[in-house]
Amino acid sequence: MVLLPTDRMDSLFSPRCVWVNGPIIVGAGPSGLAVAACLREQGVPYVILERADCIASLWQKRTYDRLKLHLPKQFCELPRMPFPDHYPEYPTRRQFIDYLEDYAAKFEIKPEFNSTVLSARYDETSGLWRVITSAPGNGDMEYIGRWLVVATGENAEGVVPDIPGLEGFDGKVTHVSDYKSGEAYRGKSVLVVGCGNSGMEVSLDLSDYGARPAMVVRDAVHVLPREVLGKSTFELAVLLMRWLPLWIVDKIMILLAWLVLGDLAKLGLRRPTGAGPLEFKETYGRTPVLDYGALARIRAGDIAVVPAVKRFAKGSQVELADGRVLNFDAVILATGYRSNVPQWLQGNDFFNKDGYPKTAFPHGWKGQSGLYAVGFTRRGLSGASADAVRIAKDLGNVWREETKPTKRAGACHRRCISVVF
Repeated sequence: MVLLPTDRMDSLFSPRCVWVNGPIIVGAGPSGLAVAACLREQGVPYVILERADCIASLWQKRTYDRLKLHLPKQFCELPRMPFPDHYPEYPTRRQFIDYLEDYAAKFEIKPEFNSTVLSARYDETSGLWRVITSAPGNGDMEYIGRWLVVATGENAEGVVPDIPGLEGFDGKVTHVSDYKSGEAYRGKSVLVVGCGNSGMEVSLDLSDYGARPAMVVRDAVHVLPREVLGKSTFELAVLLMRWLPLWIVDKIMILLAWLVLGDLAKLGLRRPTGAGPLEFKETYGRTPVLDYGALARIRAGDIAVVPAVKRFAKGSQVELADGRVLNFDAVILATGYRSNVPQWLQGNDFFNKDGYPKTAFPHGWKGQSGLYAVGFTRRGLSGASADAVRIAKDLGNVWREETKPTKRAGACHRRCISVVF
């Protein structure tokens, strides 16, 4: 038996260690890219860690083919780079991915791909963040630095609801993150669980391909027309918010929806009582649905609206809340996404149990001990961009102060690879 020196044994079983000059950014989606670009403008180095093998993996790998930006392009631009002039008002999924790739190239953003963050914690003794990652075939790595930027966003993990009997359903069950198009569902009866923007659009797509979708509407939902008299509804709301209080703008939005879309209760779509669409999103984080044509299909009978699922019975049967038992060939779960921050960020109370900053927008971008958050505003890309600019400006000021010649960076207590990114 050969005995190894203690320090050598420790190096065998401990992660390799990398000192990061600048912030450690977790996530290379639009939010992470925006922060990286703004940091470059401030002259601040960084490392950006991404669990997938590409930037914006949600858009590249977990979105359906027909998806377009739901808001006009001017509300979806990242800092310092507008969309190309030839792009349409609502860019397609492919166009948005191309835009993000061009953005990364322009600002020379080169993430560390296939780096899944296992844990991140702040070491009170050294005053440093320690982020441990795992990479296939490359083992664990520990990144150590003064600042941590959480940019994994609101849509890191798909939500799969706990519905009795779902695991025993005979047909194919797919989360919307794995759905591409209705081509594979031609002629089939499909239960779409969820009536948000994804549920509506997937139901419309299934109908286009000759499937027979039934959309589950469990709760009340605000549905707005995408445009009113050729003007984006969202753009109109933003304009009105400059002059009017939120509650008045909400009443205007509801009135316009009723004039353009009619009484949706007749279609099985109840509006929430009390809170209007903007207040509802502000309070509960639920985005109003923008109609892209699904309502016309519902009226035509091509898309059925059904109440909540009580349970999945034997075989392909589904029992609904109203007592009906229907048969379906497949199920698509358009049940949304959630933050995964609680799974890996340790010993910190800046985020709540659902993985959102406890402090509401616009003050939820900065925590204590060099912790920052971007992409958790529930205001889409415009909110993420605004926070990215704030973070980079703040870090730029701190960086210039912390890196004065009289300052010394904290020491790494393990054998580290010193890297400037």
